[in-house]
Amino acid sequence: MFGEKMQRRDWLKLGGFLSSASLLKAQPSSEQAEKSSLRGIIFLVSDGMSHGVLSIAENYSRLIRQRGTCWWSLIDHPRSVSGLMETSSANSYVTDSAAASSAWGGGVKVNNGSINVRPDGTESVPLFRRLKKSGYKTGLVTTASVTHATPAGFAAVTENRDDEHLIAPQYLNLVDVLLGGGRSFFTPSFFRPISLINRFSESDYACVKDRSSLLETKSPKVLGLFAEGHLPYEVDRFNHPTLREEVPSLTEMTGVALDSFLNSKEKFFLQIEGARIDHAAHSNDAAALVGEQLAFDDALALVMKQVGDRDDILVIVTSDHGNANPGLNASVKGQVDTNQAFQNLTLAKTSYDFLLKEWKNCSDQSWKTLLSFIQENLGFSIKKIEAEALLKAFTQDEFSPGNQQFAKVHGLLGQIAGNYHGIGWTGTNHTSDPTLITAIGPGAERFSGMIQNQEMYQHFLDLMA
Repeated sequence: MFGEKMQRRDWLKLGGFLSSASLLKAQPSSEQAEKSSLRGIIFLVSDGMSHGVLSIAENYSRLIRQRGTCWWSLIDHPRSVSGLMETSSANSYVTDSAAASSAWGGGVKVNNGSINVRPDGTESVPLFRRLKKSGYKTGLVTTASVTHATPAGFAAVTENRDDEHLIAPQYLNLVDVLLGGGRSFFTPSFFRPISLINRFSESDYACVKDRSSLLETKSPKVLGLFAEGHLPYEVDRFNHPTLREEVPSLTEMTGVALDSFLNSKEKFFLQIEGARIDHAAHSNDAAALVGEQLAFDDALALVMKQVGDRDDILVIVTSDHGNANPGLNASVKGQVDTNQAFQNLTLAKTSYDFLLKEWKNCSDQSWKTLLSFIQENLGFSIKKIEAEALLKAFTQDEFSPGNQQFAKVHGLLGQIAGNYHGIGWTGTNHTSDPTLITAIGPGAERFSGMIQNQEMYQHFLDLMA
């Protein structure tokens, strides 16, 4: 089972990082930090992370790993600062990732769906283009396709975020380390008859496509594409040996990127994104969500282990927007059963996406088979009426008389699952809530209080001037 396996995992032997003594060595004072020479910024994004995710992950980590999370500990560290970030786009209180990342990476609010293109059609200059002219190394690491909205906001310009085939070539000789999914946007296709991978190779990038090749590379420039689209959810990657062998974890990709930058003399900016936290929230998939958040937190732990004792690197951790606002609710049977219900989450061994894909291949699609199927994959037994409702959802476009955000299979399954593990949701889409931001290192004090998302761009430029 997922939870039992995770208890046995050594998590890259990083367990010692959580105490305040070992998390960070003594840092310089604020005044000293302002005077120090900033070598690099590491910007970590837990995409789509609502505030409730942080506490769910903390509780889950203590339950199965007998220790808390790095971010939780970092917030409490005396030399870190925390604030809240306003997240609206130019045309909506509720942003998407394209507009959010464009605010960070381009310095202006744009309409949802655009990458660094203002509402009037003019373009803003992505941060990486400015940094590259000043001799900086740059990196994008993500569990989504590397051409997805959040990484693209720092390096690309396109009116439509879905034009990922137009984003891919903009990275060439601009982004030094590029790791994630999205191989289909670099191989010959209807949109492009030539291989972009070959062009990267000709420009001295080490081009790798599997975990072992990535971990062996020592090249200062790396293009790693480990899936045609997004990388698999961590719960699926961990529980399927083939995926675990072929696809690197976010921590492993982070380690390669850090080695590349820390072993060079150039200044750098590295963005690391736990992208599929957002996707799991859209699906109301609590097990996938917590698996992605813990994978992100392990990447943060590695960052702090590598650079936590340095006074020339700024680490910033945040999210671009909330999504579905999950929270651990008191059990429907009363609060005394809440902890016991929450433990059911540890029994899941597949994501909803993987489960539903497998279900479509079942020859017997009766409610009894569905009961067994959910028991085997999610670890709890639903009621007959719930199984029948799910079967109806498989065949009808609309079936919910209530909140229409839940009027799809994933939403209904998330509502039903909440009866057994206690995780509740407000919907299946992004929210307008301000996001948490935590920073430590030179210039960290800039990121306390309430911050407008587009202000980040100027902070980056000021600090790296």
